[in-house]
Amino acid sequence: MIFYYAPQTVAVASHIALEEACAEYEHRKLDFSIAEQRSYEYLQINPKGRVPSLDTGEGIISETPAILVYIAQTFPKAQLAPLNDPFEFAKMQEFNVYLASTVHVNHAHKLRGIRWTDDRSAIDAMKVKVPQTMHDSFDLIENEMFTGPWVLGGDYSVCDCYLFCISLWLEGDGVDIGDFPKIAEHNTRMRDRASVQTVLPIHRLS
Repeated sequence: MIFYYAPQTVAVASHIALEEACAEYEHRKLDFSIAEQRSYEYLQINPKGRVPSLDTGEGIISETPAILVYIAQTFPKAQLAPLNDPFEFAKMQEFNVYLASTVHVNHAHKLRGIRWTDDRSAIDAMKVKVPQTMHDSFDLIENEMFTGPWVLGGDYSVCDCYLFCISLWLEGDGVDIGDFPKIAEHNTRMRDRASVQTVLPIHRLS
């Protein structure tokens, strides 16, 4: 497998999952400073021009929730998902899709407002709103969605890779992770995992 990523992006989540699964893979870094994600070569891999992408050998998978599920199902011995419980598996998907469809979008309003409008005043308004929307999202996760000690309860899953990744963005988004004691404690415990200690330096987050 070949994993395409850029440092300090949502690719951190899938990268941690690959390490948790003890997968054999090659990682290839894209340089966003020269818009390598928009290069002709990379657009043949992922026409969306975004990361992460995973070349499985059978084809390319993009979008973090899809990559996480693929890793969990391909490496069942790693026990990264409740594969034999349809309800719990759906709850895992519910959590990951919320991160992708709502929380990541909230965060993107800070730097990627041009995706939604060309109105400079509207883009500036989006940026101002980011601390509130990110805080509101994590308040919901802390109080309604996070079971503990891991996202789904007693068992570690790909949800934990994903939540940890996005929790790294809070400080830059003007949100104090200390406002969410369960998530702050989760962030600390994640940093003790070998997978995280391997991945963070690669993404210049150590």
